[in-house]
Amino acid sequence: MPALEEPLKKVLGPPTAKVMAENLGLHTVGDLLHHYPRRYEERGQLTHLADLPLEEHVTVVAMVADARLHTFASAKAPRGKGQRLEVTITDGSGRLQLVFFGHGVHKPHKELLPGTRAMFAGKVSVFNRRLQLAHPAYELLRGDSDETVETWAGALIPIYPATAKLESWKIGKALQTVLPSAQDAVDPLPPTLREGRGLVPLPEALLKIHRPHTKADIADARARLKWDEAFVLQVALARRRHADAQLPAVARKPKPDGLLTAFDDRLPFTLTEGQQKVSKEIFDDLATEHPMHRLLQGEVGSGKTMVALRAMLATVDAGGQAAMLAPTEVLAQQHHRSVVEMMGELAEGGMLGGAEHSTKVVLLTGSMGAAARRQALLDLVTGEAGIVIGTHALIEDKVQFHDLGLVVVDEQHRFGVEQRDALRGKGKQPPHLLVMTATPIPRTVAMTVFGDLETSVLDQLPAGRSPIASHVVPAADKPHFLARAWERVREEVGNGHQAYVVCPRIGDDIDEPADPKKSGKKKSPEDEAEKRPPLAVLEVADQLAKGPLQGLRVEVLHGRMHPDDKDAVMRRFAAGDADVLVATTVIEVGVNVPNATAMVIMDADRFGVSQLHQLRGRVGRGSAPGLCLLVTEMPEASAARQRLAAVAATLDGFELSRIDLEQRREGDVLGQAQSGARSSLRVLAVIEDEEVIAEAREEATTVVEADPELTGLSGLRTALDALLDEEREQYLEKG
Repeated sequence: MPALEEPLKKVLGPPTAKVMAENLGLHTVGDLLHHYPRRYEERGQLTHLADLPLEEHVTVVAMVADARLHTFASAKAPRGKGQRLEVTITDGSGRLQLVFFGHGVHKPHKELLPGTRAMFAGKVSVFNRRLQLAHPAYELLRGDSDETVETWAGALIPIYPATAKLESWKIGKALQTVLPSAQDAVDPLPPTLREGRGLVPLPEALLKIHRPHTKADIADARARLKWDEAFVLQVALARRRHADAQLPAVARKPKPDGLLTAFDDRLPFTLTEGQQKVSKEIFDDLATEHPMHRLLQGEVGSGKTMVALRAMLATVDAGGQAAMLAPTEVLAQQHHRSVVEMMGELAEGGMLGGAEHSTKVVLLTGSMGAAARRQALLDLVTGEAGIVIGTHALIEDKVQFHDLGLVVVDEQHRFGVEQRDALRGKGKQPPHLLVMTATPIPRTVAMTVFGDLETSVLDQLPAGRSPIASHVVPAADKPHFLARAWERVREEVGNGHQAYVVCPRIGDDIDEPADPKKSGKKKSPEDEAEKRPPLAVLEVADQLAKGPLQGLRVEVLHGRMHPDDKDAVMRRFAAGDADVLVATTVIEVGVNVPNATAMVIMDADRFGVSQLHQLRGRVGRGSAPGLCLLVTEMPEASAARQRLAAVAATLDGFELSRIDLEQRREGDVLGQAQSGARSSLRVLAVIEDEEVIAEAREEATTVVEADPELTGLSGLRTALDALLDEEREQYLEKG
């Protein structure tokens, strides 16, 4: 068995191996070697104690400034024999108190004398307004007798991602045991690539990351290991693209004077340059005998639906059918309405009054009545319907197509890989695939998460779109600002317009948490604002109708309503028969009411940056300017307020997606639901390492085109197998 595949229980013994497997998911020598330090402490330079995060498990290197043993009476020791040891440690930037009780005081009392340096690990809490660690684990830092003070003070101590059950120094000791095996690490990079880029060999990189002598060692090791991660991932995606390019598909070229020409002739406006450019990319793909795999990113309101509809019409012209999948029923119904409106008599195929080149456009959702559903299924299997728009219901086994040529998936990030795959199997040959998203994705994320898709970007808004003014409303600091917000809503309605009020929750305490990040463990000063439950649609609507918006027509929309009721509410709002729509994020995507000019987002800090940008895109869709008010109770200095200020400051979705990514961990953004492979990034930072990712993509494409099976690169094949365990392999297969 290769040394790196050796189980840890053989090398470290069953008890240690069990703790490592349970707490850190490490099972083999190779797993442990790839568990890299989070950071390094220099013995001479200590951690910033002043910056410690509350409620988190931390490891610090510091010096004991003071140690005092207190005796006190307690229920267990009524005669005053209870003991508490208080130790103050310092690092020059701040002080931190350690507390030990009862029988746990004897050892630290003897060892933690003033002047002693040690590593301490524990959970940060607050007691009497001071930061403290209660009963921390610690490891004394003693210099070897032959070490000079200078070499001792300059040594770099690796601090590992650790847990309460497994301190950083225990991981360090375990690594000391397995480090000699690093010599057997098989290098995944082709030698020409490694040498051409001046990267150190893999065994050397592993030694340097775990036992650096200098900061230059760490830089060399990180540069090398980043390349490994970027390159192996990009090779996996390049192989996927290569395999897709070998698949057969029916080329779909529109007829010169068919449905598409008839549609373009009736458009009351000209397409933007961006729409024309992206349409050409899509039509070029559709004309090939390999399936298109394209991601269409477009700013909110940039006209993606128009581009997608023209691609669907081109497919129908070429004798095929097109299916559009939406993540919610509200959105499927909305798309169906707007497509039928845009097409006019061209959508009346087989009906009296239908135009010469017309086709039928059907809607298929889970809540349709049996008769309507039967008719829709019949229209699809006979080919009577050229276009179908629906939800996940489209994927069910019963749904059969006459000749499915194009699948358009709206809002991919809400759509599992399996669903995409199931739809693919509906065609006689794999259909062409167009994935749309209004969440702008930084280029690097597009290259990693959607790396098996070619990317098109629509970044200009159609003429006639109005600017949206955004402001933060600090309800806690300045309550009169909130009163003014409701006055502004009344003014907009007084001018003949409509407004949205968005809340994070439905009400009745039966709702999902608004934001998974907020339901976590971290407590901070701003948590005071979060003690109360998030504002709920049903309560807010009631309060507004009886209070500041009395006399206006206030309606409610949320995900738990019956689909017919939801549709009825949306129709009334779209027709102007309601003034204010109080809703959850069901309106986040695709809802299009040009007369709605104002939006008030309650508890705006409970939404992510991209989500706020999406919501805001629902106003300013007509000729009148839009207004978006972000209401929050968070204190001014909080990170949440800064995030809202960033959203208010720019309408550029790509800029906001960078901010979003910088403020969150990559793992969240890349989404483990998308694939386990993404969470395997250890040293690669998706935003900072844009160049590495772009270069690795180029190198990977070259390598795969020259040798798709990687026959001459056994090290790379081994690394790919490790990256693509079964779950991840499926992800890439189905991408």
